[in-house]
Amino acid sequence: MSANRLQQIKGHILPESKTAAMAGSPSPLTTHVLNTAMGVPGSNMVLTLYRQEPSTSVWSLITTGTTNDDGRCPGLITKQMFTPGVYKMHFDTAQYWASMGETSFYPYVEIVFTIIDPGQKYHVPLLLSRFSYSTYRGS
Repeated sequence: MSANRLQQIKGHILPESKTAAMAGSPSPLTTHVLNTAMGVPGSNMVLTLYRQEPSTSVWSLITTGTTNDDGRCPGLITKQMFTPGVYKMHFDTAQYWASMGETSFYPYVEIVFTIIDPGQKYHVPLLLSRFSYSTYRGS
């Protein structure tokens, strides 16, 4: 089944550029947001992915996405764009909690990490509650 058809079944339609990236080769970088306070996926959370320009403190935007019903954001980056360097994922947690009528101590979460070998697969989950968060390098 195509990635686009699978997303249509789940109630999501991906932009053509995302569909093409996913269909040809899966993203070497994935994430999964879990709302540990409620025991559910962190769906409909806006996140942005950045890469730091070498030898500077400037962050370049790679993509913006929204987590799906399973708390995942497929197609973050293509294998061709995934190069060694420092990356940052920015999760808009304030908007996520506000959409449920809640507030949060953390208005956003930023996870900064270094990629040395872009040939590997990297999974960076976010475990989240209103007053805490945790992350790790998954597989």
